[in-house]
Parts: sequence; structure tokens; C-alpha cells
Amino acid sequence: MVTGSDSTLSVVVAGGGTAGHVEPALAVADAVSELAPGTRVTVLGTERGLETTLVPERGYPLELIPPVPLPRKPSADLARLPGRLRQSVRRARAILDACQADVVVGFGGYVALPAYLAARPGLVGGRTRTPVIVHEANASAGLANKVGARGADRVLAAVPGSGLPRAEVVGIPLRRAITDLDRSALRAQARASFGLDPDAPTVLVFGGSQGAHSLNTAVTEAARDLSAAGIGVLHAHGPKNSVSVDRAEGGPDYVAVPYITRMDLAYAAADAVICRAGAMTVAEVSAVGLPALYVPLPHGNGEQELNALPVVEAGGGMLLRDAELSAQAVLDRLVPLLRDDSRLAAMSAAAGDAGHRDSAGRIARIVVDTARGGAGTDPHAARDGEDSVRGQGR
Repeated sequence: MVTGSDSTLSVVVAGGGTAGHVEPALAVADAVSELAPGTRVTVLGTERGLETTLVPERGYPLELIPPVPLPRKPSADLARLPGRLRQSVRRARAILDACQADVVVGFGGYVALPAYLAARPGLVGGRTRTPVIVHEANASAGLANKVGARGADRVLAAVPGSGLPRAEVVGIPLRRAITDLDRSALRAQARASFGLDPDAPTVLVFGGSQGAHSLNTAVTEAARDLSAAGIGVLHAHGPKNSVSVDRAEGGPDYVAVPYITRMDLAYAAADAVICRAGAMTVAEVSAVGLPALYVPLPHGNGEQELNALPVVEAGGGMLLRDAELSAQAVLDRLVPLLRDDSRLAAMSAAAGDAGHRDSAGRIARIVVDTARGGAGTDPHAARDGEDSVRGQGR
């Protein structure tokens, strides 16, 4: 268990489970450490999440709490929920006390909810309130952040319209490898590293482990025509998938790989992207200024389409519904774009302007100010309304 002293700021970050929760949390942790050296940053997580690998790799202490997934249907698990939640909140409160936490920063999910509740006095024996900052990455807020936003000191959101009261639009915090990326300077090295044609217009294709199938089918069926049009392809098809590619003779390379570990190099190698529209994907692609053909996953409540809309409406991307996805649809949208340098440049600029490269730094300043007991601890410091900082993209 971590212990601390009164002279050092102590920040507890609750962002476990998926990469969409862990990566923004770590980006903020890095930015806080850079802004206020010596700050003690502790990450809350569970033994089931990606944080068990990602957090130690970044050098931060990880404190584990019991996971409390929320059942969506009546079941025995639902009946056991109150007891499990109480246990997790009690453990989170013990960590906050041991760390002498000055602020809790939550990024949603089943790790954040116990942290939000633990920060409130009286629920599990805590005598003092710990300030809370909530960040919502998705276009539609989840239950944990809806609970956390009630009485939070600051409420932050990636895009307008999240459904959280008093939300300030700040984008999604991203790691330095993305925010500092100079695509032009790295292009030759990036293309060489993947074995791509150094001069051909190149499209990057990736769909994530769960959403790659229809993208894989459409793009591989378009491979011969893309190659004949002089367009190279870097295609991450997913580790559980395989693809067969028919390329035009003499055309640029079509490079298919199961997974890309250096997304910064992949972005640098590309002139455009075809991808899903998860919150982190949209944030990274727009931050590096890449025009994109977004194909939202057709599942859920339409959240992915909402994630992409601000960039599309700004002119930095195109939207294609999964039901309309086909080889011909890919060709109709990408070939004209990649053959038009002026349009490509305009879309790239629009994507970059819609992105939030400075999100992690902005959030870090709010975190440090709140931890120090500054104006950031006033829950009404921002103007009422979600769009109080809309338009301050980069």
C-alpha cells in the first residue's frame, strides 16, 4: 500500500478495464508528472483489466480493487451487486486514505464508479471528501460517469453532447507518441519499416480486434483496383483473422499484418485512413491530421457515429455506415481523395483542427489546480452548459 506526506501532491487515477479507459488515464498521469514533478500518481485498477500490464510498464504504482461489472439483466449477479459494490468502495476508500489523495480523476467504467463513491464522505466510513474530476471519452456517457458527475468538482468530456451536466469539452488525452507526431518528418522511415512504396498514396486500414471483419472483406475485395489506381495499403486485419489479397501486377504494395504495435509509424506512413469510430480511434486519427473514412460499428446505441460526427462535420473525415460498406464504396470514396492533393491537404488540416492535441496538458492543469485547492475545485467554475470550451481544438 502506498503512503504519502503532506508536502507532496497525491493524485489517484481511476481508469482500468479496456484500453479506452487505461490509455487516457496514463496520458493524464504522464502530463501531471511533467507539469508538477514529484506528484505521486497512483492508478486504481482490477486484476482483470489491461492496466495490470500497461500501468507497471509506465512506472506507476497500481492498486487493485474488486471489479464490479454492472449486470444488464435481472440475475443472481444483480442481487449480489450491492454487497460487491460496498466491498469495492470500501477498498477504494482505504487506498484514498493511505495515499492521502488530494484528488480522484476518473475515466468511467467499473473501476471509476467505486472510486467516485469512495471519495464521498460517510458512505463507507470516510470522514472527509476527496475532490473528484470526471472525464467522459465517449459521445454518450456511461452509468459510472453519470453517477460521478453528480457533485464532481469538474466534469470534462471529449465531445459536445455527452449528456453530463456542466461538461467542458477538452478532447481525449493522448500519449506523447501521438501528440508530438510529425508525420512528414517520419514518413520515409515509417514506410520503409512496413515495406511500403515510398512514393505511392497510401491508405491505412484497421478495425480493432472486434470490428475488423467487414472492413477486411471490403478492402481486400478492393485490393486489385486500389493497386491498379496506384494506391498502397497498410492493413492491420486483427490477430484472429487472415486475409487473401489479389494485387494488380506492378502496383504498389499491399501490406497485411495481424497487428500494429507502432501506431505512430502507421499514421506517419499513411495519407488517409479507413477505420471504425471508437472514441480513442477518432481522437488519435484527428489529432495527427489524417483524413479518414469512418465506418462506425453497427452495434449499441449509435455511439461510434456520434464520436465521428464532429470531425466529419468539420471536413476532416467521411462517414460510411457498415451496411453500406463494400469494395465499390471504398473505391468511390478513397480513390478520388487520394488522387486529389489539394483536397487531401484540406481534409488533413480540418482533421487536425478538429483534434485536441493539448488535451492531456489541459486536463493535467485542472488536476493539479484541483489538488492544490485552487479555483478548479469550484464545481461551478465553468460556465453552465456542455459547450463552455467548444472550439478550442488545438
